[in-house]
Amino acid sequence: MDASTLIAQLADRARIAARTLKSATYDERKSALLLIAEEITAQSAQILKANAQDMAKEPSDRLLLTPERIEAIADGVRQVANLGDPLGLILRESTLPNGLHLKQISVPFGVVGMVYEARPNVTIDAAVILIASGNAALLRGSSSAAASNAILVDVVRGALAKTSISPDVIVLVPSDDRENVKALLHARGKVDLVIPRGSASLIRMVVDESTVPTIETGAGVCHVYVDEFADLDKALPIVMNSKTHRPSVCNAAETLLVHASVAGKFLPVVLKNLSDAGVLLHCDTATQKVAQGLGIKATLATDENWCTEYGVLEMNVGIVASLDDAITHIARFGTNHTEAIVSESATSADRFIALSDCAAVMVNASTRFTDGEQMGFGAEIGISNQKLHARGPMGLEAMTTTTWIVSGNGQIRR
Repeated sequence: MDASTLIAQLADRARIAARTLKSATYDERKSALLLIAEEITAQSAQILKANAQDMAKEPSDRLLLTPERIEAIADGVRQVANLGDPLGLILRESTLPNGLHLKQISVPFGVVGMVYEARPNVTIDAAVILIASGNAALLRGSSSAAASNAILVDVVRGALAKTSISPDVIVLVPSDDRENVKALLHARGKVDLVIPRGSASLIRMVVDESTVPTIETGAGVCHVYVDEFADLDKALPIVMNSKTHRPSVCNAAETLLVHASVAGKFLPVVLKNLSDAGVLLHCDTATQKVAQGLGIKATLATDENWCTEYGVLEMNVGIVASLDDAITHIARFGTNHTEAIVSESATSADRFIALSDCAAVMVNASTRFTDGEQMGFGAEIGISNQKLHARGPMGLEAMTTTTWIVSGNGQIRR
């Protein structure tokens, strides 16, 4: 069977199965999610065994599952289950002079395709958010996480089999054939929406290639700017957490910008802390001299460095003459994901917010808080840095569209 036929058949099966979601009550969908969480915990040993197979072939932090991470995944499912119902919400309502009653309500998209890399937790995040919002899903993860994704989808489908919701609302697209991705992206009319999640190159490929509408989740070249009015005791842990807490994720900071008036005091401290944490440094000329004076190795940053999402313990560090210079740098090299300012000045913070064209701005807080779970959404399906429909961490509401209900009493248009 060729890839286009396979995707068409899977999408048709998922769309039929989605009727069981659309007819399910909120309590039925919630119960299904809680059952999925229970099954994830119950089958933790099997999940770890499958993940070990993947890790043996291509180890990485993004791919790794641990008992703690599995329990965190299950907790995220429970959080989603306890959120409000995103469907059937009345967004607008009015009665026209001719007596027609208008009501705009939230409804599911239908069949959503996910194309993502490595991180197997995305399999569960996507599945539960789409189930909770009434959507069916075609999940196409990477071949490097094939065993992990397969067991996780089996867990979800096994839990759904015990409910009134069809297991076919969650379908894993085989990852052993790259043609499946192309077929998914070209399945306009069969698939209603495609969401990429992963590296900048993956996202760009999906956006450029797809004939199906897409929501563009963003690469994260995130910055921390330490302002002239910063509390440096706050700034140090914010920088360290933004970079080193989990460097492989998209909300990790890749660049530190320091105002010239505090650079002399702050740079020696922060550079030493970053170096001691194993962070490889790329600096502008002035900062490189400071690093070398401390006996810290630092390369001279190039334009390529400034616009790179490292995903590892590497960071760019530079000095700026003003807040506006920081904004100019961010606008040139950033990806509109998350930017942070450390400042005790409300004026500085307000200007930084006003001029930062990004999905999330952190004021005196780590960039790591751009996260669905941290923001109270439970899991997230991705972080969008585009400007249409959804922006920032995408939870349940972002996975809905709308329908207009027009009720009359025999009116006809004249």
